[in-house]
Amino acid sequence: MDADQLRAALSTVVAIPVTPYGGDGWVDTQAYARLLERLVDGGIGVVTPNGNTSEFYALTHAEARLATELTVKTVGSRAKVLVGVGHDVPTAVDAALHASEMGAELIMIHQPVHPHVSLAGWIDYHAAIANAVPEIGVVLYVRSARIGGAELRELGARCPNVVGIKYAVPDPVRFAGTVADAGADRFTWIAGLAEPYAPSAWSAGARGFTSGLANVAPEISLRMLAALRANDFPAAMKVWDLIRPFEQLRAASENANNVSIVKEALAQLGLCRRDVRAPSTVPSPEDAAAVTDILKRWALR
Repeated sequence: MDADQLRAALSTVVAIPVTPYGGDGWVDTQAYARLLERLVDGGIGVVTPNGNTSEFYALTHAEARLATELTVKTVGSRAKVLVGVGHDVPTAVDAALHASEMGAELIMIHQPVHPHVSLAGWIDYHAAIANAVPEIGVVLYVRSARIGGAELRELGARCPNVVGIKYAVPDPVRFAGTVADAGADRFTWIAGLAEPYAPSAWSAGARGFTSGLANVAPEISLRMLAALRANDFPAAMKVWDLIRPFEQLRAASENANNVSIVKEALAQLGLCRRDVRAPSTVPSPEDAAAVTDILKRWALR
């Protein structure tokens, strides 16, 4: 593992591919491969199978393994594959080892879903998974405002292969303080709330951002990245304004439509079915019509 190389590779758009389903309700492997190829052909350099936009928590263990294998096989020679892992420690370690065996260079550890999380236990949870795969890079998915720079600094000291932080707390001030306290240069800081938060996060030290939007229009996400890299914030905010209606649809009802709006857009473009799994639902006719209007404004229809 070359930690510096992996940190540099994460300084980009980190796309979270959707998991398309066929008419039988199972993963549509052909559609999935086409979507992955479209992302990478469009210029995306890092893809995260089994992320939240992939419906990670609705996938079976076998389906998550299949997504890892398909992603590495389809685009692993042209992009970095950052495999999402999580649940209990043995399950996460098993998924991490599988990712490494398949040839993925990175894993992302989902925020632990548990009603009782201590700060010391949070560190131990991630250290157990990261230390099981010292040969690959690890990205932490931070969604709790309780996790600060001290915890990240300690985890970084215990696990040299932790190379990135995907920060998804909607608080720019807290993010800036966390970066300063943990060490701006120790990790690659990724804006984990995607394009809407990328400009503000960039000013505090982020050098990459996640994206579900990239499934639909990778060129728009890359346009924002180029503007941010050039420190051209007026240009970045023009992109921000362009995508705002789409991201507002996704964020409605406490992010209930986060995945379904993306899949609706892909379905309207003829790229996959719009199906999602419970507890998500397909968009309302009104929201579907709004997606149509957005795709027209983006000149995709």
